[in-house]
Amino acid sequence: MQTIDHGSHGEIRDAVKALCADFPAEYHRRIDEARGYPEAFVDALTKAGWMAALIPEAYGGSGLGLTEASVIMEEINRSGGNSGACHGQMYNMNTLVRHGSEEQRRYYLPRIAAGELRLQSMGVTEPTAGTDTTKIKTMAVRKGDRYVINGQKVWISRVQHSDLMILLARTTPLDQVKKKSEGMSIFIVDLHEAVKKGLTVRPILNMVNHETNELFFDDLEIPAENLIGEEGQGFKYIMTGLNAERALIAAECIGDGYWFIDKVTAYTKDRMVFGRPIGQNQGVQFPIAESFIEIEAANLMRYEACRLYDAGEPCGAQANMAKYLAAKASWEAANACIQFHGGFGFAAEYDVERKFRETRLYQVAPISTNLILSYVAEHILGLPRSF
Repeated sequence: MQTIDHGSHGEIRDAVKALCADFPAEYHRRIDEARGYPEAFVDALTKAGWMAALIPEAYGGSGLGLTEASVIMEEINRSGGNSGACHGQMYNMNTLVRHGSEEQRRYYLPRIAAGELRLQSMGVTEPTAGTDTTKIKTMAVRKGDRYVINGQKVWISRVQHSDLMILLARTTPLDQVKKKSEGMSIFIVDLHEAVKKGLTVRPILNMVNHETNELFFDDLEIPAENLIGEEGQGFKYIMTGLNAERALIAAECIGDGYWFIDKVTAYTKDRMVFGRPIGQNQGVQFPIAESFIEIEAANLMRYEACRLYDAGEPCGAQANMAKYLAAKASWEAANACIQFHGGFGFAAEYDVERKFRETRLYQVAPISTNLILSYVAEHILGLPRSF
C-alpha cells in the first residue's frame, strides 16, 4: 500500500517493525484468548530502549520527542499488536519528566529506563466524576511527613503490571477553592507498597483484553516527598500527560487503520466471487478508499499535535482533534475490513475481530467523542459552555 511520507522516521519504523516481527499475529491472538498480558513483548520493547523513548539521555533514556514516541506506538499497532499494554509509560513519563523534582527524576527515571521499574498506570477517573475531573472526591490529607489518601478510582489500567502509578487527588476540598481546577495534586505511588497498606484492586472484565481496574483507597499513607510539583497544581500538570495521551492514542488508531486497510485490500484482491475479485466492485472499493483518505488526514493532525507538544506550545485543540479524527477513521476502516471479509472477519484466526474490538475502545476512551466536540465548540468556536 502506498502512503504519504509525513516525516523521516524510517529508522525507527524499521527497527520497531523488526522487533514486532518476532511477535507475530499468533502471539497476540494467544494473549487475547487467554486474557493475558504480553509480558515478553513489553520486555522486548523495554530492552530495546523503546519504552524509554521520552526519558532524557541524562537519565538513561533516548531523549526523543512525542513525535517519535507516537511513531513507535503506531508501528506496534500497524504490525498487529496492541499498544494498550504499554502506552501508559509513554504519556505518564512526560508528567514526571516535566513536573517532577530533580531528586524524583534522578531516583525514578534511570530505573525506568533500565527496565527495573514500570510506570504504566495513571489514576484519575472516578465513578461519580467520569470526565468531569474537577469533581473527583479522592482526598489526600497532609499529616506530618505523609499524605493519607481515601477514595475510589475506576477504569485504571495496567495496575497489576506496573510498579508505579501517577495519582490525582484533591488536597483542598472543592468548596474551598476559587477555581474548580485548583486544589488537586499529583503523586507517584509505589503500587507494591500500596496494596499492603490500604489499596484494594478489583479487576473489571471487559470486551477488550485491556487490563483495567477499580481502586479503593482506605487510609493509604504515602511519603510527602511523593508529591509531584506544587500542591494544588495537579490538574495543570496532569494535562501534560493527557495531551500526550491523546496524541499517542491518535497514532495507535492510525496504526490500526493502516493495518485494517492492508488486511482488507489484500483480501479483496484475492477473494473471488461470481468470477471476479470482490475488490473490483466499487461498492467494496469506495468504503476502503474513503477510510484510507481519512486515516491520511488524521495522520497529518497527529503530527501537528506532536510538533506543538514537542515545541512546548499549546496543543490541546490539536491533540483532541487528532484523537477524534484518528479514532473515527480507524473505526470506519475496521467496519470495512470486517464487512468485506464476510464470515471470515468474525473468525479469530484472521485477527480482524480482535483488532475490531481493540480499536472500538477509542471512540469512548481515553476521552469520549462528545467531550472532544464540546471542547472544540467552546474553546475554539467560542460557543456557550454546554456543561
